[in-house]
Amino acid sequence: MIVRKNMGRASPLLLVLLALGFFFATYNLLTMIMHNRGSSLGNWMTDDLNVFDPITRMTDERKKMGKNDLKFHVALTATDAPYSQWQCRIMYYWYKKTKDMPGSGMGGFTRILHSGNPDSLMDEIPTFVVNPLPDGLDRGYIVLNRPWAFVQWLEKVTIEEEYILMAEPDHIFVNPLPNLAHGGHPAGFPFFYIKPAENEKIIRKFYPKEKGPVTDIDPIGNSPVIIEKSQLEEIAPTWMNISLRMKDDLETDKAFGWVLEMYAYAVASALHGVQHILRKDFMLQPPWDLEIGKKFIIHYTYGCDYSLKGELTYGKIGEWRFDKRSYLSGPPPRNLSLPPPGVPESVVRLVQMVNEATANIPGWDVE
Repeated sequence: MIVRKNMGRASPLLLVLLALGFFFATYNLLTMIMHNRGSSLGNWMTDDLNVFDPITRMTDERKKMGKNDLKFHVALTATDAPYSQWQCRIMYYWYKKTKDMPGSGMGGFTRILHSGNPDSLMDEIPTFVVNPLPDGLDRGYIVLNRPWAFVQWLEKVTIEEEYILMAEPDHIFVNPLPNLAHGGHPAGFPFFYIKPAENEKIIRKFYPKEKGPVTDIDPIGNSPVIIEKSQLEEIAPTWMNISLRMKDDLETDKAFGWVLEMYAYAVASALHGVQHILRKDFMLQPPWDLEIGKKFIIHYTYGCDYSLKGELTYGKIGEWRFDKRSYLSGPPPRNLSLPPPGVPESVVRLVQMVNEATANIPGWDVE
């Protein structure tokens, strides 16, 4: 989630409003998680990779092909707001540290900056500046700029790699990430709350019956996804247009809320006949995923709140906490306190990795 373009030094009132918006968005997602804990998607919160096959959909033929040795380009969209900048700096630190490790398929890196102007990180992080949507078109839903940013970037740049990883600022590479895609089959992460079949009435506004069953639409967003560059060049304009159409439709906007752009990518991919290999090991999301195991990316979108006894406090501010939204106007300090005993490995590792990055990134505390 990224805050508003050209924010600069935000006013206290704006920061309060943003914090409230983030709180309600997070609360809704927490509610969905708690509602689904006992469902058949419980494997989503299972961290022992010996319990299930991390590849939830892949043909036997593709599995026999083995790994893909082709490199992928890491691309993430961002703004010039302090909240986005500090996350990008941490993300880029861990990209550099894991890029050349055994098993990594990472190639080059680009931060696609959709604020329209260069910012203070141009010399630190490889960056390509694109324009935001025209004023008012996003109607406060800033992630609508993401597909438009990819459209512009793909039209204007030349990269060596034939594959692209679409990533986000709040991603940390916890293990070397190989190329999980295979030919014309991109790799994506299955989100339990993306449910095309349960929203068929709405989905059919954008995915007509003649295109096929709604079960052809993958339960994914655009990130993390590793995809052929040529496929993304075809999908991105459709993804942008579907996103704008969904936002313009009141019923769709109300039903999908903050995950609207994720649904738009899933629908756009299906419209182009693209289905993804679904990899549960692509990413973990503390505090719900408890262990690191062989997963590749930590996504720290949820607040982590615990009592001093190490008990998760489900949507209540804990005696110990780490929540990226606590740092809307500037970066977290160096050497954050570690979680109390009993907190899951995933949360401990997250804070340790944030601390390592901030200790080694030059000028971290300089405003």
